Amino acid sequence: QAQLVESGGGLVQPGGSLRLSCAGSGSIYSISAMGWYRQGPGKQRELVALTDSDSNTIYADSVKGRFTISRDNAKKAVYLQMNSLKPEDTAVYYCYANLKTDWFVRNNVHWGQGTQVTVSS
Repeated sequence: QAQLVESGGGLVQPGGSLRLSCAGSGSIYSISAMGWYRQGPGKQRELVALTDSDSNTIYADSVKGRFTISRDNAKKAVYLQMNSLKPEDTAVYYCYANLKTDWFVRNNVHWGQGTQVTVSS
């Protein structure tokens, strides 16, 4: 079983910063894409940022220039540095990984349990 465990959420004032971390554990053979999605109150889950094993990245337009995704392949970890946070960034943030649990199986999507980020004064 592969698991993704997030940390780093919390309450922050507008304009502040937070750093989210996600670490993979358990039976993980390889990870292709890894990143973050979020789901705000009354909204659908949406992509925030993704990175692949070659460090290519994509960002949602709403977070470009404010958020930075990074990855440590050796630690099977992904990070999200969030700066200049806005109230509309308030959401549950979910870690995402497309991974193989062994060399002979196909990639499957895994999700973390989610971490709450609240931006409010």
